[in-house]
Amino acid sequence: MTTDTPRTRLSPEARRAQLLDLGVSLLATRSLDELTIDVLAEEAGISRGLLYHYFGGKREFREAVVRRAIDDLVAQTAPAESADPLERLVESMRVYVDYVAANFEGYTSIVRAAAGGNDTLRGLYEEARTALTDRIFTEGAQGDLVPDTPAARLAVRGWSAMAEELVLTWVAEPGEVTRDQLVEALAASLPAVVELLH
Repeated sequence: MTTDTPRTRLSPEARRAQLLDLGVSLLATRSLDELTIDVLAEEAGISRGLLYHYFGGKREFREAVVRRAIDDLVAQTAPAESADPLERLVESMRVYVDYVAANFEGYTSIVRAAAGGNDTLRGLYEEARTALTDRIFTEGAQGDLVPDTPAARLAVRGWSAMAEELVLTWVAEPGEVTRDQLVEALAASLPAVVELLH
């Protein structure tokens, strides 16, 4: 005798969130172009029509997945509680490097899409970069690492672009540089770059 377990019906918001989580996990190993409604429908075991119901279309679906992925990145890289601002930066950079390594295909395609003219994706990308760089000036002891001046903000913005390029290049081809060497170099370079403009 078998006992049927009653199915729990998810609310539309919970089901949409579940589908977005699946989209983000698929983005770890696929480019944004490879992330289609057909792929998600197959992976989720649901009809394409249901996905259109939740997201409207392919563009809206991809944008929603990118938004979720970016929110995850910003949350995961939030500095840990520490009295030492450089330690907080090192830990944030370590998590960032690990995030990019674990989500390389998707992350790279988001960077390319933002640079390639998609205004919505560029806006989401800029929002993430602003959140990641602003926290250097606003979050607890990390705000003590560099002064909050227009020149420092310009330097941090440039450092952020450099850090992203270094991490993407390292993940693709690490060579003899270890993850810890990369993280330490990135963290140590921030105050040095800021100092150049002061």
